[in-house]
Amino acid sequence: MRDLPYADPGTPDTRSRTRFLAWLGRAQWRTLVVGAFFGILWMVAQALIPWAIGHGIDGIVHDDSGSTARWATLVAGLGLVQALAGVMRHRASVANWLYAAFRVIQLVSRHTARTGPAVPKTMSTGEVVATVSSDSMHIGHMMEVSPRFAGAIVSYVLVAVIVLDTSVPLGLMVLIGVPLLVVAMGPLIRPLQERQRRQREALGDLTALGADTVAGLRVLRGIGGEKVFIRRYAERSETVRAAGVRLAGTQALLDAVLVLLPGVFLVLLTWVGARLVLSGDVDPGALVALYGYAFFLLMPVRTAGEMAFVATRAMVAARRVLAVLAIEREVPDTSPDAAKAPVPVPAAPLVDEATGLRVEPGSLTMLVSDEPAFTAALADRLGRLVPGDGVRLGDVPLDQLPVAEVRRRIVVSDPEPTLFTGSLRGGLDPYGRHDDAELIAAMDTASAGDVLETLRDGLDATVEERGRSLSGGQRQRVALARVLVREPEVLVLVEPTSAVDAHTEAAIAGRLRDARAGRTTVVVTASPLMLAKADTVAWFDDGRLVATGSHDELMSTTPAYRRTVTREEDPE
Repeated sequence: MRDLPYADPGTPDTRSRTRFLAWLGRAQWRTLVVGAFFGILWMVAQALIPWAIGHGIDGIVHDDSGSTARWATLVAGLGLVQALAGVMRHRASVANWLYAAFRVIQLVSRHTARTGPAVPKTMSTGEVVATVSSDSMHIGHMMEVSPRFAGAIVSYVLVAVIVLDTSVPLGLMVLIGVPLLVVAMGPLIRPLQERQRRQREALGDLTALGADTVAGLRVLRGIGGEKVFIRRYAERSETVRAAGVRLAGTQALLDAVLVLLPGVFLVLLTWVGARLVLSGDVDPGALVALYGYAFFLLMPVRTAGEMAFVATRAMVAARRVLAVLAIEREVPDTSPDAAKAPVPVPAAPLVDEATGLRVEPGSLTMLVSDEPAFTAALADRLGRLVPGDGVRLGDVPLDQLPVAEVRRRIVVSDPEPTLFTGSLRGGLDPYGRHDDAELIAAMDTASAGDVLETLRDGLDATVEERGRSLSGGQRQRVALARVLVREPEVLVLVEPTSAVDAHTEAAIAGRLRDARAGRTTVVVTASPLMLAKADTVAWFDDGRLVATGSHDELMSTTPAYRRTVTREEDPE
């Protein structure tokens, strides 16, 4: 058994659904081979039991007790082999299911994390959640059935050979009849696939509605919109139910065909076999074996039908997975020179050629503008979170560096950070690279000591999704501690104290300066408490860098800066 999740789920083949599913199969070919081996052994043992029973009955007919005993022993041995192989086949099948499902989950999760805001801009959160929770299971189910399907094919061929050796007419009936049964199910597969697709889309819409509503639950309650949501959710639920009923109807018809067609085949096979026994062309033991073969053949046929069903569902699921994987991040590694670009020297200056901004290494630089959206966009550009050129780290343009290298050296804190469900320790240090003392020091720098005091289990306390159990200011300070723990070469903070009171803001400003001493820190803010601690303040007016200096210098020499910071109104 493998350890899950994978250290590296691999690079999938996304050229088509078939190629993607084939890539998944190749990625776990060993367990598929093991499952197929035991699946074949399991079904072959079942197929040989009627054959051994038939020979045992012939021994009874000919009063040969020794032959009967030998064949009875073989039947017992085949039963034991079937039982043991069945256990191993089931273990391998479940492993194949889990391996495929986890690989798909990791592929989607990692791609979503790597693309950042590109996924929610293209696809709703509910769709992504449904892809992870539902589509991955459907693909895993196909991998689970595949070993049994291999056993069904081999056992069918074996039974056909045995029956053909016993009687050519009966053998031809098996060789021709069983494939015809499978082909007869073909017309049901396409409408089944279409109805699966519609049901999947309706379920995705319902999940998306639920996820979006939960995210805005407080707003809904505030404006009295709960009844509107309940009515809309009921309507979507009815759409999902109706799609499920239509899908179930098609599935029920397919199940009925799986019972009817093999039943008709069994009747014909028995009728022909009985006539051959009466004519003396087939021994009584062979007739008994024939009944066993006829009943046994129901299993391969049903397995073939199940394989057709799960493969169809897996193809529908693969379409949704590929839709997620097709979303490209907004800042891809497109530069052909990215892998060859020189690595900037440590503690290099950060330069934005478009505005003329130069952030000296090791300094605490703060950016102020009459338009806050401008400095926020500038922060994204400094961290290469958006496409564009003109930003250099030392002498190396950021767009010529691999994105992974940029993310390692420059960290931009989101102005609206998200906290994830889990322990506080895991939220601060997902990779477990820091000890408790370092985590507590980061929390102290962010003035988040009160968060630790209010949580009974401290760092081991569970933080609810999006940090709902914390206040807005507490969430902001925990998020600040999270980026401080990383200790990046360049840290860019966007309004890191917008949700805290003045006393806490002043404490954060002083502690941030001390904690980041010797490393480059850029802060987008218009708070005088923060600006007073800056080494350099850069003032932008109408999208242009107008002045740089200390906070006190700009307050005395730049009226527009003073009005923005103190929130004074323009003189008439």
